[in-house]
Amino acid sequence: MKNIIAFCAGVSASLGLGDNSFAALITRGLHEISKLGEIMGGRRETFYGLTGLGDLIVTCLSEHSRNRRAGKLLGQGMKLDDIRKEIGMVIEGVDNIDVAYELSHKYNVDMPIVDAVYKVLYEGLDPKQAVVMLMTRDKKSE
Repeated sequence: MKNIIAFCAGVSASLGLGDNSFAALITRGLHEISKLGEIMGGRRETFYGLTGLGDLIVTCLSEHSRNRRAGKLLGQGMKLDDIRKEIGMVIEGVDNIDVAYELSHKYNVDMPIVDAVYKVLYEGLDPKQAVVMLMTRDKKSE
């Protein structure tokens, strides 16, 4: 799941969304990851500790992250097949988005980032429109 958020961090960077958007992405991403993980039997402390939050942050920030790099390329307009060739290695966030999407529906967990990435990769949603969709969601208590 962290790799999906790192992919989004790359898209965010390429679109020039800035630090506040990045912070919102990390925060929302951690919420989505932990909520699904807890429903599936994980412990909240794991997600908010060094191996959870720490790994999420480094994966989203690192220029060495394949997932962040793939997101940047997508945000720059490159097609997924070309991104795979450019990266030349597994892009976990891209390869696992369909599983995350299915799990969110199976466990009835609201995961708007996962939904947006799925729509970008498999339904042709423009990444800029995905950002608008995420930023204009109805407010609710979580």
